[in-house]
Order: sequence, then C-alpha cells, then structure tokens
Amino acid sequence: MSPHQTKLLSRVGLFLGFVTLIAGASLFAFRFSLAMGLAELQVTGRHRLDLYATSLEREIDKYAYFSTTLGLERDVLQMLAAPHPTRTAQVNQYLEQLNERAGTLSIYVLDSKGKVLATSNWRRPDSFLGEDLSFRPYFRQAMETGSGRIFGIGTTRGEPGYYLASSLTNGQGTVGVAVVKVGLQQLEKSWVTAEAPVLVADENGVVILASVRDWKFTTLTPLDEATRRAFDRTQQYNRRALNPLGVVEMTALEHGARLVSLPKLGPEMVSMFPVAGKFLAQTQPLPGSPWSITVFSLQEQVRGMAANRAAVAGVGAAFLCILTLMLNERRRHLKDRLAAREALQQAHDELERKVVERTADLSAANTRLQVEVAERTRAERTLRAAQDELVQAGKLAVIGQLSSGIAHELNQPLAALRTLSGNARKFLARGDQQTADSNLNRIADLVDRMGRLTGQLKSFARKSSGRPQVVPLRRAVDNALFLLEQRLRRAGVVACIDLSDEELQAWCDANRLEQVLVNLAGNALDAMEGQPAQALDITARRQGERILIQVRDRGPGLSAQARTHLFEPFFTTKEAGSGLGLGLTISAGIVADFGGSLSGDNHPEGGAIFTLDIPAAPGGPTT
Repeated sequence: MSPHQTKLLSRVGLFLGFVTLIAGASLFAFRFSLAMGLAELQVTGRHRLDLYATSLEREIDKYAYFSTTLGLERDVLQMLAAPHPTRTAQVNQYLEQLNERAGTLSIYVLDSKGKVLATSNWRRPDSFLGEDLSFRPYFRQAMETGSGRIFGIGTTRGEPGYYLASSLTNGQGTVGVAVVKVGLQQLEKSWVTAEAPVLVADENGVVILASVRDWKFTTLTPLDEATRRAFDRTQQYNRRALNPLGVVEMTALEHGARLVSLPKLGPEMVSMFPVAGKFLAQTQPLPGSPWSITVFSLQEQVRGMAANRAAVAGVGAAFLCILTLMLNERRRHLKDRLAAREALQQAHDELERKVVERTADLSAANTRLQVEVAERTRAERTLRAAQDELVQAGKLAVIGQLSSGIAHELNQPLAALRTLSGNARKFLARGDQQTADSNLNRIADLVDRMGRLTGQLKSFARKSSGRPQVVPLRRAVDNALFLLEQRLRRAGVVACIDLSDEELQAWCDANRLEQVLVNLAGNALDAMEGQPAQALDITARRQGERILIQVRDRGPGLSAQARTHLFEPFFTTKEAGSGLGLGLTISAGIVADFGGSLSGDNHPEGGAIFTLDIPAAPGGPTT
C-alpha cells in the first residue's frame, strides 16, 4: 500500500470516528433529555390530576346531602304517607324554591313504586310530575341500599347530569326516594381553558365529562352487545351511540403512566390545545365513586426540546472535533517551522562554507560566481517560501490563541437559539404569532452574528496573494481588534482609536496588514499584563505619500537589550513556551514587502510604541 493510500485511509478513519462521536453525543443527549422531559411531564400531569379531581369532588360534595335532608321535611313525609293535592302543591313550591337557590338542575320525590309525586319543575310543560322512573338505576339503588349515585341522561329533556338519590323513611319503613340532579357544565367550561385535555369516565368506561366536547359519551374501550342492550333497557345514556374514543396505548411507564396515541375524530374539532397525536396519559380513581379521571399531556414539546438539545450536543461535539484538528494542525505547523529554521541555519552554514572555498580558488572565480548566484537565487526563493509558511503559521497560532474566545462567542448564540426556538414553539402552540415572529427575527440576527465571526476568521486564516491593493485603513484596524475582542474584554483594556478625519487608504495587502496589527496589538496586551492602568492607543496620519500608524501600550517599555535586538529572529522577552521570537521579525518582513518599515521605541510618557511607515494608495489627498 502506497503512502498516499495509507494517508487517505487514515483520514477516512478519522472522519468516521468524528462522525460516530457526534452521532453518539446527539443520541445520548436526545434519550437523556427525553427521559428527563417525560419525568417532568409526569410530575406536571400528576399535579393537574390532583387539581381536576379536587375541583370535581368539591363540585359534587356541595349537593351530597341535599337528597338526605328532604327526609327531615315533615311535609314531604306526610305527602308520601297520604298524598293530597294541597300537600303536593306545597312540596312542589318548596322543591322549586330549593332548586332555584341551590342552582341544581332539578329536585323531585318518588314514592316507593317509582312514581314522581312532587318535582321542582312542576310548572314546565315537560315536568317529571306523574312519570314512572322505577326503571332508573338510581331509584333501585336507593331502595336497596338507601342511596344511589349515577351519571346519566334524562329521558324527558335529554339533559345529562349527576343523580344523587336517598331513600325516605318513617316509622313504617321506606316510603319513597328523594333525587337531586346536578349539572357539571360549569366545571367542564373551566376545563376547556386548561393547558391539557382531561376526561372523566364512569364505572362503565363511558366518558361523562371532558374538556373536549366531541369526546363526551364516547367509550375508552369498545362495548359488547350485551352491555349495549343493558344500557338500552335502563336508558342510562338515553340511547346514545357510545362510539369508542380510539385511545391506543403504545408504552407503559412507571407509576401507571402510559404513552398513548389519540386519533383525529374529525375536522370539526375545535380546542384550545392539541387533541390528536402522541400524549402522556395519567389516570387515577376518584375517591368515593367508581369514576376515574384521566389527563393527557402532549409529548410534542418534550420531544422537540430533546431534539434541540441533541442538535446542540452534536454541534458541541463537532466544535470539539474541529478544535482538536486545529490544535493538531498548529502542532504540525510548529514542527514545520522548527524544521524550516534548521534548514535555514544549515543553508546559511553551507553558504558560508562555499564562500570560503570559492574565495580560495581565484582562477575559477567567474564560473563559480555564476554558480553561487544561481544557488543564492534558489535559496532566496526557498527563504521566501519559508517566510510565507511562517506568516500562515503565525495566523494559525493567533487563531489557536483566540479559540477560547471563539468558543465563548459561539456558545452564547447557540444557548440563545435553543431558548428562543423552544419559546417560539410555545407561542405558536398558543397562537401568539407576533411574539413567535419576534423570536424568529432574533434567531436570524444571532445567525448573522455567528456568520460574521466565522467569515472574519476564514478571511484571516486564508493565504494571502501578497499583491498590493487599495486597503481602507479603518476597516483593517476594526478587523484586527475584532479578532482580539475577547482578549481585550478579558484583560479589561480599552482600545483608543485615533484616525484622521479623511479616509486613509494604504497601498498593501489587506490580510497581511491585519496580521501585523494583530501581532503588534497582541504584544501590547502581553506587555501590559499585570499593570494597574492598561490602555491600547492606535493612531494613524498621512504624510505626503506615506501613512504612519502607531501602536502604543502602557506597559514597562522596552529595555536597552530589547531595543538593540528587537527585530532579530528568535529573540523574545516572554517566558519560555510563550513565543518563538519570530512575530516582530515576520511583521518587519511583511512591512518591508509593502515598501515600508517597522520601528519600535519607548514613548516619552511611558510604555512602548511601534511605528508602521507604509505607502499610501495612489490618487488620495495629501497633507
């Protein structure tokens, strides 16, 4: 296998490893977030169950003893013992007044055979007066056990309600049954505006109360024919169709919770919340009754949040992979730079040796001189190529130093994107289009900001052609400070920019000028580290056909030794491992290629000041 194939396989393996790492991080984040979200959803659903159950119990308990108290009324017992029109009229008026004050649907009294003797609606054309209700389950329960409770639909008016029945007794035994019919419409209306759909099913699995109108009088499970015939005989549901609701259980969870699917029953369904799709269903029995209450919590938001967190985890893993590649590339370029330095030193030694050898042989000076000129030309090309590589390596080194700042600049918009996207989903679910649109606009602004950051880094990192062109000086200074923004902010250094009012335009390569400014500003920040008062001054003025740019710090200044060896290769005043001493040397070479110069000195008021003298763009104003 050739070296090229080996290198290609290595890169493919590295790429597959990165893909596997990103996919694994995303999958783990999704599953973990989904599990946590479902757990939180169960807690919220349990709280809603308790609230709904409490409100229903409170609504029913208000009327629990109404039917029993009628057995204490002497007029009622006398009417049952010896019916008379006068007594019946008195009881009718009493029940009418009691029903009006209590807010119940109706109150009526049956004799021991199930015939209605008195009722609160005796004035209505569809009054219960005289009806035979002995077939109704609540009458039979009250006669057999003393009390009866059942939810049903009235056979006279077709009005659903909760029937509370109690037997009425005197000294001779049971003489009749008192019935109070309670409506629960107000409770259902309050459920319509709740955050999640809820239903109540009776002992037969029939939905008798629901926050969704189309769910009422459906069944949680299909009914067999025998059960339907029994309902037709008792007319408990007044011959309603009682079609299945269509709840499909998918997964059983802890504490009795279930993941279920609800079908879309029809396009006419209107609700404040989703009523079809995947839900977390939680059910609990209602104390004191055979009923059960079920709350359905929508999973869409939990799954959406889990998907967003998985995406963020994937982006984070991808960023770590990119950062690893950048660090590896930086180490490789550092190795190449060291190798280039050794090669330069060897070339220098070789040239010196050849000069000594050539000067010893005067007879072949002309021929050997031509050979030496050719070798020097090749060496200069090699030096130029090495310098270009050192320039590019310097850029990558700057980017490596800025990597923590870049991570901070990207993490903040990513966190904001996650929060804004989750809020936009909530507002869209609630129909708040204006707020959701505002969140989406903010997301677009954050994406533009991240694009500007990565675009600037890409522009700074690419290799420059070196050809001079018109460069707006203000833009070059702004780009350089943009790359050092995190270092400036972290060090608490204020950058004071003083450019002339005219539009200064230099004649050079924009990318390389920015690198020189980044290097000088970075050295200034290093020099001011630990100083009490830190400030970075950048000024620029045009003088004839030249532009002078000065970068000043408020550090301790340059020592005599530093001023003597300032632009020599590998000379540095930084601690070991903090630099190779090539920054100013490379910068001076870049400026010399522009046809300019770079000098450094101490400022009279303290600190060091470096001056760039570069050509101005042709055709501009002169001073």
